Amino acid sequence: MASIDPFIQLSELDAVSPVIASLLALAQIIYMLPRSAKGRSALWALALISLGPYAAYTIAMRNARSMTLHSLEHPIEVLIRNAQADFNQMLERQSKTYADAVNEYQRRYEVEPPPGFEAWYEFAVANQSPIIDEFDTIYESVSPFWKLSGKEVVQIMNDAQDTADIDLWLCTFSGKTAETHCIHPRRNADRHVSDLMNRLLGDLRGVLPDVKFLVNHLDEPRVLIPRLTHPNPSAKQWFTVTDLSERPTWNAITKYCPSHVLQGENGKTSPQTEPKTEDLPLITNLSAALDLCQHPEYANMHGLFQGPPSFRLIEGRVPVLSTGAPSTMSDILIPSPAYVLEDEFLYNATFDVPWPQKDNHLYWTGSTTGAVASATNDWHHFHRQRFISLAQNLEPGRHHLYLTSPPPASAPTAGSHKPTLTTSPFLNPHNYHVFPTRIFQCSAPQPCREQASHFRAQSWQPRDAALGARLVFDLDGNGISGRFHKLLASRSLVLKQTLLREWHDDRLAPWLHYVPVSVGMAELPEVVRWLVETERGRAAARELGRAGAEWAARAVREVDVKLYVWRLVLELARLVDEGRGALAVVGESD
Repeated sequence: MASIDPFIQLSELDAVSPVIASLLALAQIIYMLPRSAKGRSALWALALISLGPYAAYTIAMRNARSMTLHSLEHPIEVLIRNAQADFNQMLERQSKTYADAVNEYQRRYEVEPPPGFEAWYEFAVANQSPIIDEFDTIYESVSPFWKLSGKEVVQIMNDAQDTADIDLWLCTFSGKTAETHCIHPRRNADRHVSDLMNRLLGDLRGVLPDVKFLVNHLDEPRVLIPRLTHPNPSAKQWFTVTDLSERPTWNAITKYCPSHVLQGENGKTSPQTEPKTEDLPLITNLSAALDLCQHPEYANMHGLFQGPPSFRLIEGRVPVLSTGAPSTMSDILIPSPAYVLEDEFLYNATFDVPWPQKDNHLYWTGSTTGAVASATNDWHHFHRQRFISLAQNLEPGRHHLYLTSPPPASAPTAGSHKPTLTTSPFLNPHNYHVFPTRIFQCSAPQPCREQASHFRAQSWQPRDAALGARLVFDLDGNGISGRFHKLLASRSLVLKQTLLREWHDDRLAPWLHYVPVSVGMAELPEVVRWLVETERGRAAARELGRAGAEWAARAVREVDVKLYVWRLVLELARLVDEGRGALAVVGESD
């Protein structure tokens, strides 16, 4: 009992309980000894074994609270203010008329909108969509395939469907009946793709064109487009498929990055990616943070790059719909059916908790998905395991970054009184409620046994348990996290870590609707401390949680998902139109 580390306990009661228990055990032993036993009284000195660590813990807690910024402006407050200003400007410039929307489309993409765009616009306006023009995600997903003619796209899709073990669904949407049917060479369940399309577009009979499209069956992304190449029909090979399941993928999916940033799978960090020591490494540019080519250190920081359970890489211009993809890959992004159809991932206000009654800590429970632990990799470096280790304070010797108030004597004027970045081995475990509830995805029993002994685990938790916390964490699993929309709607503040682009990226603003967390998480201890322990931080957390929920109710509704999918179908219909020739792509050249 006396040897239990108080610095990894999640509450004051947890920390003091071993002290009490060890003192009671010591007292029992002493009083069982004969009164005449030599040195009996001296045994009370053993109480220091448990009192010493607890005293150190109490002092560390007091010192940590005294260092917290109270009066100075926190960098997060600056980011929130800037995000609000940028977001307001984005809303103000949305097109107000159909002519404006057409002009904006032409300005952005240098091509006419697809047939059916006017009906889409009228539906968007009728349903009070605050977003009319911000659909760059669709353009960025579809435009790489414009360099092929419609006939070439259809031929590639047919060839892909006939390829053994490629694991793609070929889906057909009928404009006349507004029904979608998907087929697969060997599978029977399409993971709700046809259900999603029928749910969203089933009332649009006669409005949309017929269209065929390929859908990824796997959680992981699929498509990598070679640089500076165009398929050659005479070569009779439009694409290749490589199975990298349970193997490192970093070199493969970053092979077309500029050569000066390629470091291989040793994960060495180039000088420009080293953390700045003078600043807290908050994400200030989300696009740059997601760019794999700028961050070779990610090779050993995310499970997708170290040993994903399934990864069949398609190299070539094959239009495949997936729910998420990293910056270097070219999957066409479609909303996950989980966001619309699966009860586990849908928000129900009945199970939410008013803000004052929410627990004041960061909450996450879940499975150790993301990669397969084996003898050829180190599960300590997988993204979910790294997060759990940090939150459970299981990294002895790690120093965390914190912002503190400098002594008044060092800042004689108000203008020079700025926060100071410092390091400390202390992490307040009371600020976190983080547990794995299922440890699996191991190629052999040993890695799972190691994780079970390393982490403190909990049993299965109710699916709405996260709604009882003020701060909730969301991060990638094998693919995208289906929890994000639900957590966003809950008025809890979502701290989001991901390397995958999704359909909603154009309409959600980091530092306004959620807090982005870097892959390295060096900023996380200070972010959580400020949001949990300070009055201004708690007020900011409440406001960001409210803003995220209210915006989700305006712009991440089911009808907003429908608008995205509707517009995507229009683009796909133009893409597979066999009468269409190859189109130029804005910003891309051979």
